[in-house]
Amino acid sequence: MKISDQISLAAKNLSRRKGRTALTVIGVVVGTCLIVVMISLGIAQNQANEEMLASWGDLTQIEVYNGGMTANGEQVTLNDESLESIRALEHVTTATPFYQAYNLNGYVAAGRSDRYQITQLYQFVGLAPEAMEPMGFTLLDGTWLDDSTSYGKDTIPVIVCENTGYNFEDTRKSQNSQKRYRWQGMTDANGNPLEPFVDVNKDDMTLTLVAQSDTGAEKTRSWKLEVVGTIASDYAKGWWTDSGIVVRLKDMKMLMKAYGDLIKDHSLTQTTTYDQVYVKVDDVKNVEDVENAIHDIGFTSTWSSTQQRNDMQQQVARSQMILGGLAAMSLFVSALNIMNTMTMAIYERTREIGIMKVLGCELSDIRRMFLMESGFIGFIGGVIGDLIGLLVSFILNNISTILAVFGASGSLDLSGLMNGGYYYGGTSSAISVIPLWLLAAALLFATLIGLLSGIGPAGKAVKISALEAIRHE
Repeated sequence: MKISDQISLAAKNLSRRKGRTALTVIGVVVGTCLIVVMISLGIAQNQANEEMLASWGDLTQIEVYNGGMTANGEQVTLNDESLESIRALEHVTTATPFYQAYNLNGYVAAGRSDRYQITQLYQFVGLAPEAMEPMGFTLLDGTWLDDSTSYGKDTIPVIVCENTGYNFEDTRKSQNSQKRYRWQGMTDANGNPLEPFVDVNKDDMTLTLVAQSDTGAEKTRSWKLEVVGTIASDYAKGWWTDSGIVVRLKDMKMLMKAYGDLIKDHSLTQTTTYDQVYVKVDDVKNVEDVENAIHDIGFTSTWSSTQQRNDMQQQVARSQMILGGLAAMSLFVSALNIMNTMTMAIYERTREIGIMKVLGCELSDIRRMFLMESGFIGFIGGVIGDLIGLLVSFILNNISTILAVFGASGSLDLSGLMNGGYYYGGTSSAISVIPLWLLAAALLFATLIGLLSGIGPAGKAVKISALEAIRHE
């Protein structure tokens, strides 16, 4: 018997008992739909978690802090030697020390008679120039910093951020006057936006370090700042990317040493160790392995988004297992219904089976015919279940709009559906996400359930005696 004939015969046999077939298919539909929807909720929640973590910081970045101990009990220090060891690790794209000028006292001045000033230098950040582009910073204009370029003894090249200009104050205004400050989004009386006092890309700027002695006398040293580029604001990489000033690592060391000489504090001149290093990993899936490798070197004090990410994924997975288990139970019940349906079909068609055997039909053809019928039930149920799952997903993602169409006020908050009301957040508005692979997997699973459910009844069919089957009424 040809496969096409068997398919046609199986379809006819199912259509002869439309009511029983429909009831059996409904069970498969419910189970498939539940599996698709429950898994889609987990996928959407994981996407929301990823977006939320990305807003906290770069998912492929690890922060390493100074201090630690090797397995042999030796103290480790975050210096140039250990930095090279970290850079040599597999999957590490780049690594850079992170210096912030908390210890420096001075100001950045611009305008006539140094009228406009940045009075706090904590906005200054020192990074390795070669690491900035691999770290993922976005250059809006100009060029990257370069260690090989010389700008002169008293000139420091810098990269500014989008809103660095808003750090300047008008020193001719009192501390309590609002006219002393400008901030992003500030407007005049007519609602027009106010630009910063200083255009950092055009105006001349000078950095001055100031040291005061016990007698009140001041010692100063100044450098001209030359802006070579501007980077985009990216809070995921640090608040300072919005309004900071980036200098080369060697220039930051030079400033620390110069200020230490001014205040006679030689501890600031020791710039061979680092308090913090940023490490960039090639892919988020390798972050945990790299972090463990850094721990093996001896630096146990690290931070990345990996742990939070893993905790979130585990909680969502637990919820999916519970809800998916309920959906699987529904498919298990459907499998029993399919077995019952096929068993009843065998009893009703016993005489037909006997005639087929007498006419010389192969046992494999008889078995295949019943397996096709049970597989059809699973396949049809899977297709309909996928379609209903897509419909449910659409309704969940547009529930507020749908309620508004029907005149309902307010909105329905379904966030946290996958983890018992504990919602991590994220910018994604999707409650349910159904990729194509999920639809294909659900359809395959439903079809497989149908086939497996038909194995038992098909086995009974081929064991029926041909003579007894012909005499069967």
